[in-house]
Amino acid sequence: MTTTTRLLSVAVRVADQDRAIAFYVDVLGCTLRTDVELWPGGRWVEVVPPGSPVAIVLLTEAGGMPVAPRFGTADAEAAHARLVAAGVDVGEVLRMEVAPPMLSLRDPDGNALVLIEDPPA
Repeated sequence: MTTTTRLLSVAVRVADQDRAIAFYVDVLGCTLRTDVELWPGGRWVEVVPPGSPVAIVLLTEAGGMPVAPRFGTADAEAAHARLVAAGVDVGEVLRMEVAPPMLSLRDPDGNALVLIEDPPA
């Protein structure tokens, strides 16, 4: 079994999400897919290039979400166990009402990555 199933999104740190939306949508031609406040100050903004299943997530530092590529995984708990067994720097599985189970980890160079459990088939 593989740990990842697909690339979901790539995050970009921005200073102003509204200004970033204007650039990515009006200048680059992306479509605004998601714009929601998950918690006070935690705004999740996704834009998608035409024809792409992979989103670009526009995040501010103040929002508190990791700026990292997000991958799908079939089972967050199983992925966590495999990563721990492999000696990876990995956090606990996070469970929230507004999102599927997910976990953050770091690659050998210290880059942040996020695994998000795929929805049931």
